[in-house]
Amino acid sequence: MYTVGVLALQGAFIEHRQMLDRLGVDSFEIRELKDIHRPMDGIIIPGGESTVIGRLLKTIGMFEPLKELIDNGLPVYGTCAGMILLAQSIDNDSRTHLATFPVSVKRNAYGRQLGSFYTDDNFAGKVIPMTYIRAPYISEVLSDDVEILAVTDGNITAARYNNQLITAFHPELDDDTSVHEYFLNMIHEHNLAISSQTYEKCV
Repeated sequence: MYTVGVLALQGAFIEHRQMLDRLGVDSFEIRELKDIHRPMDGIIIPGGESTVIGRLLKTIGMFEPLKELIDNGLPVYGTCAGMILLAQSIDNDSRTHLATFPVSVKRNAYGRQLGSFYTDDNFAGKVIPMTYIRAPYISEVLSDDVEILAVTDGNITAARYNNQLITAFHPELDDDTSVHEYFLNMIHEHNLAISSQTYEKCV
C-alpha cells in the first residue's frame, strides 16, 4: 500500500488525511523540514492561503526540497491554494511559487458573491460533488501536455500534467472519493513506471 505525505503548514490537511484513511492509505503530516525527507509515494498540498503557505515553505527551508521532489516526478495533488502554489503563473501577480504546472490561474476568481458554492459536475468522465471556497480557476493552459479534467461554468477547474494533479474545488470536504482515487491511480502508474525502468536496467 502507498504512503502519502500531506503538507500541514496551514489549510484543510486533516480532511485530506481522513479521506486517505477511508481509502486505506497511510499518510503523515509534513510540518518540518525533516518530514519532507520521509519515504512517500505522493504528496498533497491542501487548500488554505497560498501566500501564507508559500512564505512558510521558504521560512522553514522546505521550498527547494519540495520543488525538487516534484520536478523529479513525485506525484503531487494540489487543491485550491495548492493549485495556485503549483501554477506556473498567477494572473495580475508577478509572484509565483513552485511554478511546476504549466497553467495560469486566477486567484479568488469567483469574487465575493460566488466566493463559495456547491455543484455537481464532470470530473474525468464522472459526475461528482464539487465544493468551491473562494476558488481559483485555470485562466490559460500553457502546454499541450496539460489534460483538462473538469470545466465548471465555462472555467477550467481541474487538470493533470504528467504526475501533477490540480483542482479548484475541495473533494476532501465531500463524501465522494473519486478524485483521491484518481490521484492514487497516478501514484500506481508512477510506481509501475519506476519498477519497469529498474527491471530494464537489471536485464
